[in-house]
Amino acid sequence: MCLLDHVLDWNDRTVHAIAQRHGLHDHPLRYAAGLHAVHLAEYGAQASAVHAALLAASRDEARMRPGRLVSLRDVHLAVEYVELSRGRLDVHAECLFADERGAQYTFSVLQNGQPLASGRTAVMYTDA
Repeated sequence: MCLLDHVLDWNDRTVHAIAQRHGLHDHPLRYAAGLHAVHLAEYGAQASAVHAALLAASRDEARMRPGRLVSLRDVHLAVEYVELSRGRLDVHAECLFADERGAQYTFSVLQNGQPLASGRTAVMYTDA
């Protein structure tokens, strides 16, 4: 399940991606009441994974290392449900720490400049 549509910008520490399909009726995390804000943590985790993949590609590494999301911390939800008609989601992730065993990131999800969710993720590589 890929929730992000485009990467707008990235560097060695950060990535800014956008998601535009969250309003579709067949969205994999949406149900009758809408898209609950707790699901925005998955958007943050995917932005972290995209950042790690971009870094690996920039280093000419042969493949992306498989990993597991092992922790969500300090998750703050500013809304209960995402307002589906307010447009795209801006998803930001910043790498706090990374080594051969895993990585830690912060993430934030905004819509029209309004913060919707933020938190921290930790990933452990399964081949470490």
